[in-house]
Amino acid sequence: MQIILLEKLVNLGNLGDVVRVRDGYARNFLIPQKKARRATEAALKEFEARRAELEKVQAEKLAAAQKEGERLEGFNLKISQKAGVDGRLFGSVTNQDIATALQKEGFASVEKSLVRLPDGPFKAVGEYSLQVALHADVVANVNLVVVGEIN
Repeated sequence: MQIILLEKLVNLGNLGDVVRVRDGYARNFLIPQKKARRATEAALKEFEARRAELEKVQAEKLAAAQKEGERLEGFNLKISQKAGVDGRLFGSVTNQDIATALQKEGFASVEKSLVRLPDGPFKAVGEYSLQVALHADVVANVNLVVVGEIN
């Protein structure tokens, strides 16, 4: 399916690009999330008429993400989970746990889909480095310390 991107998306393209994606991806994710529109003649004309407005909105989103990224860069987050004597966790620390902890620390814009865990969920006590992608162009590095609670 041919679509027009209404914002910059990683691995797809920039605002205004006409790209071809799988039908399900367009119908079930991009179009309902207002990230894209079907590339019809009418949609292309309407997009060109609204291009300046959409670029302004994207610039504001980027500026907000950069400001939040500066606050978040190098932030030390501490999460405590139940652990055994050997330091292995009962369960794991997932991107949902990290997003919730960051929201409690005052980073309201962080959602679980923005937290990138390079090696999957953390299953042991220790210090880890992870990334939070606030925007396609803004990625902040966060230091995570997982502390074990021994009962």
